[in-house]
Amino acid sequence: MKKIVTFGQIMMRLSPPGFTRFVQAHQFDITYAGGEANVGIATAQWGVEAVHVTRFPDNDMGRAAIMYLRKYGLNTSEIHFGGDRLPVYYVENGANARASQVIYDRMNDSFCTLDEREFDWERILKGADWFHFTGITPALSKSAAHACLQAVRTARKLGVKVSADVNYRKGLWQWGKTPKEVMPELVEHCDLIVCGNSNADELFDIYPKSGDKNGWVSTMKQVMERFPNLKLALDTKRQSISASHNELKGKAFDGHTYFKTITHDLHHIVDRIGSGDAFIAGFLFGYDYFKRDLQRTLDFATAAAALKHTIEGDFNLVSVDEIQRLATGDTSGKLSR
Repeated sequence: MKKIVTFGQIMMRLSPPGFTRFVQAHQFDITYAGGEANVGIATAQWGVEAVHVTRFPDNDMGRAAIMYLRKYGLNTSEIHFGGDRLPVYYVENGANARASQVIYDRMNDSFCTLDEREFDWERILKGADWFHFTGITPALSKSAAHACLQAVRTARKLGVKVSADVNYRKGLWQWGKTPKEVMPELVEHCDLIVCGNSNADELFDIYPKSGDKNGWVSTMKQVMERFPNLKLALDTKRQSISASHNELKGKAFDGHTYFKTITHDLHHIVDRIGSGDAFIAGFLFGYDYFKRDLQRTLDFATAAAALKHTIEGDFNLVSVDEIQRLATGDTSGKLSR
């Protein structure tokens, strides 16, 4: 993969230092992130040209966000200016039996109020290998949904592969149409999706057939029958033992064969936010890197997601070599000199 284009909202993230609770906080650490940009930045660490398309307010907050994204190799040339505010989310990191907390302040920001006519998708997508979005983008506003639809239609026309994490956030769909009215038209243009059984039920009214041994494969077969352009479905399975200790494995289905990984035992979690984005970034990168060897690609993607749990913030700032070591069974954490 040489170039990926991502499209979605970026927020300022405010977190009390360490494992401080909100009620204890006297200051916040500032970072910036969004699901689609997280994917772009992960791939940028691995030598891919990653272009993110979004809209920021034309003020110092918007410019501060752009400077932060550029630091990690993201191409910000397609970020537009307009609107009044940058959205914010607050993260309190949990530990052991105390869960993490996230509070969002993201509606009616610069991205939600974008004009879908301002994006020249034929120019933006020229030369791209992948276009990536998530189910959050069309949930935020009518204009964001329309812009996303224009993007996937253009990508299909140009032969650019389309991926989507179709994650469903009920509280975000407030602009009129329901996700069942919007998401199917977007997924029609996708080559790859990240989708669980609950997503398929909530978005497509598809659920496992009675008697099928593997419920997820049963569901994904039906999803692929409904959306013929789909070639791959992915998902992760997480077991949360505590806020500090999870187990994670990946799975994939290509319409014929079911693939799965070993279970990664994740002790002493630093920050799990962004691990799903690390997973899809790892798969998109690995799909070409391993010449469409789906087992190796899935192993790489899941190892990338596992390593994200060791990194503060939303971005997966790890190398291909680090991921490869974990994917091939090296869990020692041995000092590298």
